Amino acid sequence: MKKDGKLTKTILNSILPVILAFVLGGFIILAIGENPLETYGILIRKSLFTAKGFMNTLHYASPLILTGLAIAITFKANIYNMGVEGQMLLGGFFAGIVGAYLPDMNSVLHKLICFGVAIICGMVFALIPALLKVKCRVNEMVVTLMLNYAMIKALEFLTTGVFRDLSAGYVATPTIQESAMFSRIGTSRITLFTAIVLVILVVMYFVMKKSKLGYEITAIGKNPEFAEATGMNVGRKIVIMMLISGALAGIAGAGWMCSEQFKYTLSFSANPGLGWDGMLIALLGGHSPVGIFIAAIFYAALKTGSDNINMYTSVPKEIVAIIQGMIILFLAVKFISDNTKLFDRFKKAKKEAA
Repeated sequence: MKKDGKLTKTILNSILPVILAFVLGGFIILAIGENPLETYGILIRKSLFTAKGFMNTLHYASPLILTGLAIAITFKANIYNMGVEGQMLLGGFFAGIVGAYLPDMNSVLHKLICFGVAIICGMVFALIPALLKVKCRVNEMVVTLMLNYAMIKALEFLTTGVFRDLSAGYVATPTIQESAMFSRIGTSRITLFTAIVLVILVVMYFVMKKSKLGYEITAIGKNPEFAEATGMNVGRKIVIMMLISGALAGIAGAGWMCSEQFKYTLSFSANPGLGWDGMLIALLGGHSPVGIFIAAIFYAALKTGSDNINMYTSVPKEIVAIIQGMIILFLAVKFISDNTKLFDRFKKAKKEAA
């Protein structure tokens, strides 16, 4: 009974920010002079209820599922890996370099090398804050945030200088070889990368929900001191969690490179970035693999559907960015409240003042 109540609360906590964002978005659509229900209907139909739209939605959801899982596996243990964006960019960049500079070879082997390099890059990036956390008690949130910006600038330098493709009309690395590219299925954007992501999702479900490591992650998140007292090597588990997180982010970067971008540009991860979006996905999904899958599909559907909104209505597609921004705002308020007990303190102070 208690478990059912907790599940209901988790679902409500995820759905409520979405409902509020759509309601406020509806008022904006009304102010433009359009019907919000009709606009939202077009968005949903074109992204989920047409074959091409649904496959495109799955394609855009693929890296989000991975970055969401990368965030969730650490956040669930109250270890805040804010470096998923940088880990994904580093993995994507070097997957692109390997994909472009290695000679044309067997397609499967070339992709395996690209993904292998990306996984190593993501894990090495994640290992630095993990060791600083375990050995020196340095706050992992601060370190990963700082490393993110350092990595973005380093990759910007490499893209504009050492590895720049001078034949391109803009700042970019050379296009990867065809043997490193995933072929698209039909007229949609979906590729075999999506199938790989779904396999990883199933594996991560069993890791987080059914394995010993999954139970240990939950235990560390609830009470790390008690977990340590029972004989668990918490420091070692933190390193393992961060390495898995970095590997997932690296795979997301390599997959996005080989299935969508095909070269590294300064807007490779879009805005705000697939890693940052992964944080939203993890929070919306309640750090659960199933929840993350649903949240990623929903978030990707907004992107797919937004391309059709201004084709059938006078509503600009930027309305979706506004809705996404409001969802982030409401989730941020909830996250701060849950982790600082801010509202509880406010209520307590108000009661004491009365």
